[in-house]
Amino acid sequence: MYAQTFSLGARPSADSGILILRGDCKTGVVAKVMLYHPMQTLDLIAEPMRTEPTPPPSKVPFLTIKGNITYDYFYQSNIDTPFAERNIHQHTLQTNLSITVRNRYPVQVSFSTQQGNSSLFNNLTGGKISFNSNDFKNQLFMNARKWVVTDPKRQANLDKFQQQLDDTFDQLNKLKSSYNSNVYTQQSVEARELLYLRARDTAMGRLSSFKNHDSLYQSKILEKEKYNRELDSLGDHYDHLKQQYDKTYQGLMSQKTRLLNALQHSKNNKALTDALDALQVPDSVLPKGYKTLLAIRNVGIGRSMVDYSELTARNISITGVQLELNPSWYLAVASGTVDYTFRNFIIREKRSPQYLNLIRTGLGQRESSHIYLTYYTGKKELYGANATPADPSVSVDNHLMGIALEGQWQLGRQTYVTGEIAKSSLPFNVRKGHGQGNLQSMLNFDGHSNEAWSIGIATMLSRTATRLTGSYRQMGSNFQSFSLYTTGSQQTAWVVQVDQPLFKEQLLLSAALRKNSYSTYFEPAAFESNTLFKRFQISIRVPRLPFITLAYQPTSQLVKLSDQRFTEQIFHTLTGTATYNYRLNEVMMNTLLAYSRFFNQDTDSTFVYFNSTNFTASQTIFLHKLTLTGQLNTSITNAYNLYTASGDVNWQICYWLQAGGSVQHNYQSKYNLSQLGYGMNIRLRIPYVGDISGSAQKRYLPGSSRQLVSNNTGRITYTKIF
Repeated sequence: MYAQTFSLGARPSADSGILILRGDCKTGVVAKVMLYHPMQTLDLIAEPMRTEPTPPPSKVPFLTIKGNITYDYFYQSNIDTPFAERNIHQHTLQTNLSITVRNRYPVQVSFSTQQGNSSLFNNLTGGKISFNSNDFKNQLFMNARKWVVTDPKRQANLDKFQQQLDDTFDQLNKLKSSYNSNVYTQQSVEARELLYLRARDTAMGRLSSFKNHDSLYQSKILEKEKYNRELDSLGDHYDHLKQQYDKTYQGLMSQKTRLLNALQHSKNNKALTDALDALQVPDSVLPKGYKTLLAIRNVGIGRSMVDYSELTARNISITGVQLELNPSWYLAVASGTVDYTFRNFIIREKRSPQYLNLIRTGLGQRESSHIYLTYYTGKKELYGANATPADPSVSVDNHLMGIALEGQWQLGRQTYVTGEIAKSSLPFNVRKGHGQGNLQSMLNFDGHSNEAWSIGIATMLSRTATRLTGSYRQMGSNFQSFSLYTTGSQQTAWVVQVDQPLFKEQLLLSAALRKNSYSTYFEPAAFESNTLFKRFQISIRVPRLPFITLAYQPTSQLVKLSDQRFTEQIFHTLTGTATYNYRLNEVMMNTLLAYSRFFNQDTDSTFVYFNSTNFTASQTIFLHKLTLTGQLNTSITNAYNLYTASGDVNWQICYWLQAGGSVQHNYQSKYNLSQLGYGMNIRLRIPYVGDISGSAQKRYLPGSSRQLVSNNTGRITYTKIF
């Protein structure tokens, strides 16, 4: 007998089917019976994405301190300058600390001191404690990246849906397990066999003895239908819960994404504050008072840079206090002593104290449209024609004051126009001749020699991605500010710059022209110059090809004429470099070619490389623990040629020890001088202590007498990062 097995439990088909029953190889019996779809099996439902259980929040430390400390000792037997100094020792100690209060409020602390025996280099000591909105935004960004997982309220909401999903998932599995148990399976098989026997008897035209068992089969059908209803109900409930879970999770992730975008791409702090208000971010990410903290652009005590406007104070280093606020309105206050080395940190001069006091206020964001009024006062040493009093017995009064009005207008998304007008007090010699004080001379609008104005524009052409910037400045002969050093002659300065990327930014072109925009207080700098300073640069960065740069730009050289006199010579330099990182037989390599040309004359400077052409070729091979470098240098001057060949090797002996050495051969053509230099270095990495490195070298430098001068150097450096 052939037993045909049917599937139970699926809903009846809309149509009847034909079942062919075969008794043997010759007899075929056809019976019309009701067919059912194959029994639906329940596959295990994949569980939804789970968030990791939130660990109990650890206690947030009151202070988190990260940073570094460095001590450096440097020795030189000769200094490579136009004048000689010998056996120079320099000690430098510096530290930079990033302190975060309660994982929310970042504060920067820095300190440095440099002490030495050089008559040229200044001994400098300075420190600073500061807070700025950029550091605060970075801290907000780090907290925002951890959001959703660490926020208790939102995590509890997700956990509720997760628990309901788990319970429904368990019910589905229990229902499937009970229906597919061994007892129920045996009963289903027996019911199907009875159905087959009854169908056979009916097809053969005889009364079936199994008709009394219809109730068993019908009960199984009813049980299967009930199972399907329960299964469908639980499945629909599971799908509904999963949709709620996904909607809640994706909503939080979308809010998190919008938060991160706001922190990264807001054009100013006011726009960021408005975006954060709309997002309704919890306190775990945004601490109390975040609006005020975002409005603080900068606050610092100690040495800091003052950079406000072209006609008041720009790039001035002061030691004092500085505060800059910019919610919807603007306020800046700065007060402190001015470093005499704010343009050059290596000049040791004895000058009378000078200081700066400034207040600046107005409306609008500094990066966008605004209008600001500035008042500045203080004491600044005069340079140029007004530095010497008419009567030698009268001491010079170097106090000054001034007012300036600056406006910036945003014309379109990427176009800004800035204008500024300013008026200052007259220099001491001029106002004394008129019998005026500082305030009276500043408020006297009859004369215009103590006035200045400037205008600037910055824009980008979207279609070609061309950036254009330019400025024009006109200054009266008696105008004074902390951005201008010399007085005594009327000055006009302007600058134009163009930056153009091409070929998907693989080629970058940059060009600039400027007149009188280079300011210096070193004598004998001219008050008015017709020289145009030119700058042009090409950068080519193509994947898998060398990175190439070519630049023509102004360069300056400082020359000491006497203990109290210096001069600063300016000339143009042409430089070009090509560097290429690549692999050769699985070995990493770097090739560097460099070219430079100084366009200066011997009469302009005592620079030993005057009007010289220089070539450099370097090859570095990075092996497993060895780094090998070979270098060739050529310097061609009007007086002689200098050829140098050197080789360096560095060996990473183990994790905590690195050592290396070098050798250098020099040949000078004029006197047929041949000198051999050498050097060595070592680095120790000591756990819990830090890195200690040392080096010693014997090198030869071109001297002022066109001969090679021995120069021995040594350095010991300690660094600890924590």
